[in-house]
Amino acid sequence: MSWIYLILAGAFEIGWPIGFKLASNGSKIWIVFSIVSMGLSGLFLYLAQKNIPISTAYIVWSGIGGLGTALIGIMIFNDSISFLKLMFLSLILIGLVGIKIVS
Repeated sequence: MSWIYLILAGAFEIGWPIGFKLASNGSKIWIVFSIVSMGLSGLFLYLAQKNIPISTAYIVWSGIGGLGTALIGIMIFNDSISFLKLMFLSLILIGLVGIKIVS
């Protein structure tokens, strides 16, 4: 169950920067979305760390958040994309899978 909490924490970690990006268009509801996402991300990280070592939990949490935000930026917000960017994002993914395997 702890890994499910950690994945949820990572998913909500993606939510708050996306909410801030959408709020820049003037809609204040996205700021509320960001704040709720931050709170839920923290809550699920707290729950995950009860059974997962803090080093593993934090790396996976921040990796899911960073990788997910980067991919959404590329797919939805037309962020730049290059071979090198995709290669380095792939290295983050490989690292996350590796951390899970050795944990």
